[in-house]
Amino acid sequence: MRSIDLTAATWRKSSYSNQDGGACVEVCDDFAAVVPVRDSKDLHGPVLVFPAGGWSAFVAAVKDHELRR
Repeated sequence: MRSIDLTAATWRKSSYSNQDGGACVEVCDDFAAVVPVRDSKDLHGPVLVFPAGGWSAFVAAVKDHELRR
């Protein structure tokens, strides 16, 4: 797997994140093929990197309430 340089990445908080400091996710839109995702409470912690198509499918499933426990 190739490594991605995220030192100059521009992060944005997910529109679904809780503004009270709860479960917050930040994503980076700087890359065409992948979407880096991190926990906004741990800015220097691990980053998960998803293929752009997989991330789009996940977000669509969340919006459509297709994910179940």
